[in-house]
Amino acid sequence: MSAWTFADVWEAIAARQPDRPAQIQGGRVLTWGQFDARADALAAALVEAGLGRQAKVAAYLYNGPEYLEAYYAAFKAGLAPVNTNYRYGPEELFYLFDNADAEAVVFHASFAETLAPLRAKLPTVKLWIAVAEPGRPVPDWADDYEEVVASPPAQRPFRAPWGRSPDDLLLLYTGGTTGMPKGVMWRQEDLF
Repeated sequence: MSAWTFADVWEAIAARQPDRPAQIQGGRVLTWGQFDARADALAAALVEAGLGRQAKVAAYLYNGPEYLEAYYAAFKAGLAPVNTNYRYGPEELFYLFDNADAEAVVFHASFAETLAPLRAKLPTVKLWIAVAEPGRPVPDWADDYEEVVASPPAQRPFRAPWGRSPDDLLLLYTGGTTGMPKGVMWRQEDLF
């Protein structure tokens, strides 16, 4: 199994049991087939926006299906997902996104007010994708997450031109009492 990536493993599960539940959040159930299709669509959108191999995709999201879908999409496209603590303030967010060289940020719409003033300071971010919430619509400067994931690409499962590798990274940022978040790079193969 050491030559596999997370995307390879999850695609194999989706192919074998597409109608089985993959994620359950309250009354919301996403099957493996839906999880896979939504991640394919998001992966394609990230590559179409100009993200290249191992570009960083920040997940500034509450716990929920979109968080795992953002990671799955990044893994499918040979990109590197970056966790983001939803409790961070503007200074920590700017530091993390700048330090990680984030080129895309997937976020819950309730964070739009915090992100809006940071956008001009983060010119490397090519794509902002917002998950709408009750009473919190998608801001006009971001793409609507549900619209993005509703259109799976013709090529399924999605593969970026550069493919995937067990050497592809996951960036894990730790936050603590010793200052700004610290990033650790993990090869996917090391996580199996």
